[in-house]
Amino acid sequence: MELKQLQYFIAICEELHFTRAAEKMGVSAPNISQQIRKLEEELGVLLFDRVGKAIVLTEAGAILQEHGSAVFGHLQQASDAIADLKRMQGGALSIGVLPGDADLMFNALLLNFHQTYPTISLSLLETMRVTEQVLDRSIDVGVTIGPVNDERLTSIPLFHEEFSLAVSTNDPLAMESFIPLSRLQSLKMVQFPLDHQCRKLIDRFCMDKGFTLQPHMVTTTLSSLIQMVQSGVGACVLPRLLLDNLHNANIRVVPLRNPTPSQDICLIYRSDRYVGYAMRTFIKALRAYIETAMKTEKSS
Repeated sequence: MELKQLQYFIAICEELHFTRAAEKMGVSAPNISQQIRKLEEELGVLLFDRVGKAIVLTEAGAILQEHGSAVFGHLQQASDAIADLKRMQGGALSIGVLPGDADLMFNALLLNFHQTYPTISLSLLETMRVTEQVLDRSIDVGVTIGPVNDERLTSIPLFHEEFSLAVSTNDPLAMESFIPLSRLQSLKMVQFPLDHQCRKLIDRFCMDKGFTLQPHMVTTTLSSLIQMVQSGVGACVLPRLLLDNLHNANIRVVPLRNPTPSQDICLIYRSDRYVGYAMRTFIKALRAYIETAMKTEKSS
């Protein structure tokens, strides 16, 4: 079995059409058909059933597709590892985060990371499709809400995130040691829109308590929310770690209780990808940064 024959076979599996597979591989349709016939003769089985103009994989073909894909996956990992070595411990990494989380974790981290590892290029993308874009390889790693249960992905727990109420220091609520979640229904609130992941979480906890939030104002940007809170327009529910790292003297952070809205945050990447120097270094730096931030939060 030649590697080229296996490439032709995988191309046909993806297209389920000999002519399209031939165009994809840059060869003629008769050529690719001939190579598949040779492969079938060598293996002594049919790899495709031809039903008119349509083709489907046989059971033997499905087995070869599974193992053939694994072969090319290993070859890609080998290529990535060698390229990583040639870059002399440099490289590039694209990171996907949910909207709003960049402010939570990445501003200071990216600056420190660049100063420590100037040969590694990082690109940060805010997206609601973190998992999908990791799977389709448009980003290398993603930071998202856990748990993520998909055998195609490796998931690394990062931290448990609790949410608190942000109010103006001039608001009477600023004097409270905590407030019950049910009290939100009587407050003047400013929040993200319904499709934002933070809003979805808060709405779910509120509905479990038997009420629905009716925000006074809605905005898509974190900076606008912060401005409205410190100006006394309304209160807002946001991640506690984010609020603590704002160090905004005009905002008071009030814990929520009974219950405290929370979620798990994890880092994900494709299980079949090579974890090179850039990714290993970033994951190590991210975990160290979060550990330090969590210790600071507990001591404050």
